[in-house]
Amino acid sequence: MTATTSEQARGLDASDPQPSWRELFHIPGYDGPEGQVAYFAGNSLGLQPRAVAADLAVELRDWADLGVEGHREAAHPWVDYHQLLRGPMASLVGAEESETVAMNSLTVNLHLLMVSFYRPTAGRFRIVIEDAAFPSDSYAVRSHAAFRGFDPDDAVLRLRPREGEATVRTQDVVDLLDRHGDTVALVLLGGVNYLTGQLMDIEAITAAAHRAGAVAGWDLAHAVGNVELSLHEWDVDFAAWCTYKYLNSGPGAVAGAFVHSRHIGDTRLNRLAGWWSNDPANRFRMLPTLTPVFTADAWQVSNPPILAMSPVLTSLRIFADVGMAALSARRRRLTGYLEGLLDQMVLPLGLSLLTPRDPGARGAQLSVDVGSRDAADLAAAMRRHHGVIADVREPSVIRLAPVPLYSTFHDCWRAANALATVAGAA
Repeated sequence: MTATTSEQARGLDASDPQPSWRELFHIPGYDGPEGQVAYFAGNSLGLQPRAVAADLAVELRDWADLGVEGHREAAHPWVDYHQLLRGPMASLVGAEESETVAMNSLTVNLHLLMVSFYRPTAGRFRIVIEDAAFPSDSYAVRSHAAFRGFDPDDAVLRLRPREGEATVRTQDVVDLLDRHGDTVALVLLGGVNYLTGQLMDIEAITAAAHRAGAVAGWDLAHAVGNVELSLHEWDVDFAAWCTYKYLNSGPGAVAGAFVHSRHIGDTRLNRLAGWWSNDPANRFRMLPTLTPVFTADAWQVSNPPILAMSPVLTSLRIFADVGMAALSARRRRLTGYLEGLLDQMVLPLGLSLLTPRDPGARGAQLSVDVGSRDAADLAAAMRRHHGVIADVREPSVIRLAPVPLYSTFHDCWRAANALATVAGAA
């Protein structure tokens, strides 16, 4: 039986083999006995690391003191600043350093990568996505299909769960590609689905896409910093991710991209280019033609935004210090405990869980379907009366993300108790 009292939850925090790293973050305040909110929206926007202000102040001071000379003389010279992010970011996604680059925003990166990797022909032109894909991904792939002269309603294949199920089975994806893959040019799925929290079998689906002759790309917005990844080993063709969710790098923070090393030297690939796509040795020679660089930097277009990259670097240092193995172990403990609380306190009220029960098929997220109740009203009451911040996806889903860096077992108890209370009163 799951420990369902506040005191028992505090006991779990006291005895946990790896307590949270909560002290490294600013936790919003709450006018209640706890003094702080229980924050479960880290899968939408992560909390601010305390070190961000001091790290950002270094760049602001160098800008004030050095002006343009900061490009070469700053504490972290700006001209090569993005190189500081490469190693820790590559480690997070299981890549070689040359395969990763920090740049732009997530959807911009997907567009740049699809210029190279969506190569439709008259017979092979379809793009496979989840029916519950994040809307931005849906818009992006439809726009590429239309740009290449195809009808998006025909070109985009949307994977739907089986009748009565909330998530897509890996075998159904594999079977679809085995049967109809000769018409598929690109498979572009979310590594962790934003709505249900399902962790896709990236390795198996990538292999199935390749057997079908298609390219495998992944949106890792909800996966990076959440689950352990091995993009190079899994032979993923390309991937992109944001850094403001589990990576806690600030609203609209600079995103990341991955291109497998077997593609990096392929000069036949179409690419959109800009100043920072050029070989650094020639970047400031102001030549009219570009010299290719054989790293993921080839997909870069513009110079790095230093003030936006500084918080990303701060966060990546935390992940490098803590390690994904420790975070994954704590994530499983917290998510499993929250699941048990929901089973005993919330689901008997007529609510249902959309997220897979298998700990290996989910990240730090449990999505609750509140049925005919208004999810936004419930979430507002949870915050107002219980100091619990959850995330809502209309019309009926409340997402709870027990982020292992700063969430506690007592936070999990507060979330389940708050949802049970407000749902019971609705």
